[in-house]
Amino acid sequence: MTRMHWRIDEIPWDQFDRGKIDPDIIPLIKAAALVEFNAHDYTAYLCNVFHDDEEFKRVAQAWAVEEVQHGEALGRWAELVDPAFDFQGAVARFRAGYKVPIDIDASVRGSRSGEMVARCIVETGTSSYYAAIGDSTDEPVLKEICRHISADELRHYKIFYTFNKKYLELEGLSRFQRLKVALSRIGESEDDELAYAYYAANAPAGAAYDHKHYNAAYTRRAYGRFRPKHIDRAISMVFKVCGLKPHSRLRILASRAAWWLMNRRTKRLVAQGV
Repeated sequence: MTRMHWRIDEIPWDQFDRGKIDPDIIPLIKAAALVEFNAHDYTAYLCNVFHDDEEFKRVAQAWAVEEVQHGEALGRWAELVDPAFDFQGAVARFRAGYKVPIDIDASVRGSRSGEMVARCIVETGTSSYYAAIGDSTDEPVLKEICRHISADELRHYKIFYTFNKKYLELEGLSRFQRLKVALSRIGESEDDELAYAYYAANAPAGAAYDHKHYNAAYTRRAYGRFRPKHIDRAISMVFKVCGLKPHSRLRILASRAAWWLMNRRTKRLVAQGV
């Protein structure tokens, strides 16, 4: 990760096609831009947790540079679509209301290998998410941005997975413990970060933050972009980092269950008019 594989100016901005924009995707991109751009806070946390691992700290700092670039590219697209959108203003609003706990020197996962599992889960989710967004849009510039980001997140997963193997040898986290961390981190997608980013990026000035409302608004739009192939890919990656066989009948059943649950929730939120 010593060099970014792409740069914002390499995106074919001149191919932007306003006629191919799905209005329902715009709030998602605005929110995603804020979360990606906030990566330096996570880096500070990771460097505290792995304070004596110089190699990993260098990787974490390079990771943050790429994540921030993701936010900048998405923010630029959002401002192109909506000239009234103030990306930097939305970032400030997001940071004022959502804080990453960085002043700690031990992983909230209970171990360093658990932290690596959690990082792999995050990269699994983002890689699959941007693949789903890219597949669901016909706007060529956004499709290209999502292709780049999804590939970056998959590469990040592989890097964290490599470090995970190192710390597993030192700490011996069992498959059950890894699965527990993975499920816990997946469940945290319902916490404040994504909902507050959606609020900070899209709510009118002066609107009060309501977690339930903005979480539902985000979830309905985000979940609706996924298809079974994206879920299959994500579950396989989760299985791999947990030490389970990604090409097994259990993985197939887990993928089907995850798709059913996601599709069911999306339909319920649509029916509620969220």
